[in-house]
Amino acid sequence: MKHILLTIPTGPKVGLSTISIGLVRALDRQGVRVGFFKPISQPIDNQETEDKSTRFISMQTPLSPPEPIHINVVRDYVSQNKVDLLMEDIVNNFDKAAQYSDVIVVEGLLQTEEFPLGAMLNKQIAQTLSADVILVSQYHNHTPEALNRQIEISTVDFQNSIAGCIINKADIPNDDGKPMPIATKEFKDHLRSICPVFNKRNIELIGAVPFANNLLAPRTSDVAKLINATPLFEGEMDQRRVYNIELCARSIPNMMHVLATGNLLVTPADRNEIIIATAMAAINGAQIAGLVLTGDVDPDENVLNFCRKAWYTGLPVLRVNLTSFLAAKALYDMNPEIPIDDGERINQAMELVARAINSDWIRNHLASAVKSRLSPAAFRHMLARNASKSPKRIVLPEGDEPRTIQAAISCQQRGIAQCVLLGKREDIQAQAHALGVTLPANLEIIDPGNVLDRYIDPLVEMRRHKNMTEKIAHDHLSDNVVLGTMMLALGEVHGLVSGAEHSSANTVRPALQLIKTQKSAKIVSSIFFMCLPDQVLIYGDCAINPDPNAQELADIAIQSAESAKAFGMEPAVAMISYSTLGSGSGKDVDKVVEATRLVKEMRPDILIDGPLQYDAAATKDVADKKAPNSPVAGKANVFIFPDLNTGNTTYKAVQRSANLVSIGPMLQGLKKPVNDLSRGALVDDIIYTIALTAIQAHQQDNL
Repeated sequence: MKHILLTIPTGPKVGLSTISIGLVRALDRQGVRVGFFKPISQPIDNQETEDKSTRFISMQTPLSPPEPIHINVVRDYVSQNKVDLLMEDIVNNFDKAAQYSDVIVVEGLLQTEEFPLGAMLNKQIAQTLSADVILVSQYHNHTPEALNRQIEISTVDFQNSIAGCIINKADIPNDDGKPMPIATKEFKDHLRSICPVFNKRNIELIGAVPFANNLLAPRTSDVAKLINATPLFEGEMDQRRVYNIELCARSIPNMMHVLATGNLLVTPADRNEIIIATAMAAINGAQIAGLVLTGDVDPDENVLNFCRKAWYTGLPVLRVNLTSFLAAKALYDMNPEIPIDDGERINQAMELVARAINSDWIRNHLASAVKSRLSPAAFRHMLARNASKSPKRIVLPEGDEPRTIQAAISCQQRGIAQCVLLGKREDIQAQAHALGVTLPANLEIIDPGNVLDRYIDPLVEMRRHKNMTEKIAHDHLSDNVVLGTMMLALGEVHGLVSGAEHSSANTVRPALQLIKTQKSAKIVSSIFFMCLPDQVLIYGDCAINPDPNAQELADIAIQSAESAKAFGMEPAVAMISYSTLGSGSGKDVDKVVEATRLVKEMRPDILIDGPLQYDAAATKDVADKKAPNSPVAGKANVFIFPDLNTGNTTYKAVQRSANLVSIGPMLQGLKKPVNDLSRGALVDDIIYTIALTAIQAHQQDNL
């Protein structure tokens, strides 16, 4: 039986859409087959041509919910007393949304002056769909009495169908006036003490989402549209965000503090000294959100040309014919709703909500609907959760690289790993300042110049058979990757992640020379975790071995199956070839046949079959025709390619054609974990590679 969760607002501005789509992500992370459905669109203004929630879900997940019924059509139904027909249409659309899901999140309606039918229709929808109701409220700028009253009133219509409540913007202060930590028993107890309805109605607190000012930060391009500004220099106006608006009219010494990352500066176009000071701040690394030049006097061209180097840093410069006061007022009055095309902000909002949802509640409430499935979101969540059980010390040789710094900060804050950045402290701090981020006090930074000498003798000893000398060792250790690998070899750290700025060879070569292979491994190999929309697959070997022989290919298959088990997958291994179980012949096929035989002989516990063509391994319909008796065909989740040419080409083709995330390559067979990054890696890619490395370190501790 499907579980239907209907989110109902207890008042205005509760963040209903944000909570609803965040709940989808929280459910997906638990391995639940989740769907999303918005019965009725409720546009904020007449300019909206599509429903935001539905678009957000389509952008951030593989789901394609049906378009909701437009609110004007709903008004016609109600005015003609045809609410029953409206509910029939809603059920029809619901069935489309719920076709492949075990749990469906349904977003309710807001009760507004423009649409006072919201409460009535929410009640009808809940009854029609037999839905469990999740009340959504918000505390920000409310009194406890007001919060309690809103929830109490909302319970009247839904009585026995309430599954629980989510409090958004839950900045509830404790006795000293500071926000109370949300993920604590004390918070729940305090909430129940100030809101008697939780005890009176026995309402479960499903989640408490903190107030996050950064989610209100629009892009500079959004600001430009709002005030109809003309970009003089576009810069990074689609990437930079506005956290504060500063009206600048004072002398330079009295406004130095506003020349900072995230500030949008508004000043008359003839204030040349402010323009020049802003340019100097940008050149010095401040990622100012933008400079808005106001008034009916055009800026001096000579001044703009003098500051041109600053514009090349990405600083957006906008021109508007409003006065500074009117421009600033329009900006302060800006609608905080997330624009429909702002994917980054949508993702951050979903992430914030998903982390705040009580995962125990999901498991307990939906036990009958939960089906074991390792979706990409669930896989990434599992990586972070398992890594944080006992954080490992992971060295990051590219310590002053911007994405690496942001990833290290996130890992530190989330307890994923104890990161060690290699680099000069002043360079890393300057980069962090330019990014507008703060380095945690417990984030470790090691200056390579201060420690290099102590690794010379150990390196000479390790590579003496290769005629290593002290001078050559010093030169090699000047490479931070080699230095980090030595730290790992000597047991000072548990793992290494590199590659954001270096080639794979730069990362892998020192590991092969200094870390060496495990006793049980014939070779070092690699796998990629391919995060398809509805599942995670493993591809191996796509990065290391050009043309493994049958014994080596068997070893790669065994290593990959073990890795699959270690990361929560039940491996079904397909040995890939251009032949399916004898449909073709040749020495390349013979190699795969022999490798498959060796694995079955050495490890009868591993579910494996081959040779299989990719389509027979991956697609049930094809498998039924080509290999109807195969235990693996049509349901493989570990794909072993016969050589590097095939594997590397396939992984890149799938990754780029399907526009999916691939995590890796993860190296297998080394005594200690070393992992590579793509030079185009995103911050999230680095975070999850660090988590993956930490988990490998845990596993090797238990060998």
